[in-house]
Amino acid sequence: MSQTTIKTHFREIEGRSPLYLALLGGLLVLVGLGLLAAFMKGTYGHHITGMNNQVVWGLPHIFAILLIVAASGALNAASFASVFGRVVYKPLARVSALLAMTLLIGGLVILVLDLGRPDRLIVAMTHYNFKSIFAWNIFLYTGFLAIVAVYLWFMMEKRMNRYVPVAGYAAFLWRLILTTGTGSIFGFLVAREAYDAAILAPLFIAMSFSLGMAVFILVTLASFLGTGRPLGDLVLRRMKNLLGIFVAGVLYFVLVYHLTNLYATRLHGIEAFVLLHGGIYTFLFWFVQILIGSLIPLLLLFHPVWSQSRKVIAAASGLVLVGGFAQLYVIVVGGQAYPLELFPGYDMSSAFFDGVVAGYTPSLVEWMLGIGGTGFAFLLFAIALKFLRFLPTSLADDKVDPHAAGVSTATRPATAGA
Repeated sequence: MSQTTIKTHFREIEGRSPLYLALLGGLLVLVGLGLLAAFMKGTYGHHITGMNNQVVWGLPHIFAILLIVAASGALNAASFASVFGRVVYKPLARVSALLAMTLLIGGLVILVLDLGRPDRLIVAMTHYNFKSIFAWNIFLYTGFLAIVAVYLWFMMEKRMNRYVPVAGYAAFLWRLILTTGTGSIFGFLVAREAYDAAILAPLFIAMSFSLGMAVFILVTLASFLGTGRPLGDLVLRRMKNLLGIFVAGVLYFVLVYHLTNLYATRLHGIEAFVLLHGGIYTFLFWFVQILIGSLIPLLLLFHPVWSQSRKVIAAASGLVLVGGFAQLYVIVVGGQAYPLELFPGYDMSSAFFDGVVAGYTPSLVEWMLGIGGTGFAFLLFAIALKFLRFLPTSLADDKVDPHAAGVSTATRPATAGA
């Protein structure tokens, strides 16, 4: 019996258990905190945050970029099934597309509410400067939502199933373009020495694969554990191996980025700031991003014994997200904190903080807004699981692959249609 003849059944979750209701309640509290933070910023202005004239992109932007980048990577399972023909991921394609959409919406909500005047977004949507990457991103984000929505419809509507591969290719290409655009926000910004690098685009693509897979693993584990649905080791083992490969890929691009900067004499200052004497940014880079967020997860994911534990896989995924958050903090905030070099070769000082490392301390309001947008993303995801058939009823090994170990030939026909 071939692997492709296995029929996957999808079913809504009941959504009446105390655990599910508690989850919704907790997420609603987080959303409420985010709305309160947005109201406070809109009423009192951005001076209640830690942001200033030097650091204009703060903690909410870190949360937003993390969600947007992870949204692209959350589509991994769907892409592997439709584009690369990995049938083992096909049962997870629907939930993969759903998670990608909700994460992106959560990230965009944070960006909109951080404006203080969300209605001013209308100006950005009706007046375009196509020399600005921000103008392009409006089309990239809305296009991603539209394409993935169509892709999801094709997967869920039986008469449209024949178009799923075409939609899958379109979604895969668009996610690469979207993440390239997000990385290019910094790669095209020539005024900041930490940003002006073309390699930031592929670095963000690699980050999307690792962060998106980490979120997807955690969501998959939580969804199947919370609903009591079988989750075999076959799919989980493949996902954790892929996560390890993606983490190693991010490490490679980080290495190339810093080696390239060290090769250019004019960038020795910013490299010394990040790698040696940048204070909190150096600590976040070496201890959180490299050690906690990269090397330890690699050890956990590829250790012959530890990697067999689901708790270890979940812990490694969580550490990857912590490392990714620190990495974005160093790139975004650290890149702004380092002083602009207006006159290369000269020391600068003035009443306008020229030549001085900018200070920045995130405020409680910023934390509230970032956590609120994240809660909103997962609230949408949890509600969608209750009302639509996204989640497969079983991902046991014999349901995913009839040739999995422990499944006898005699039992395959009976289990295939279960």
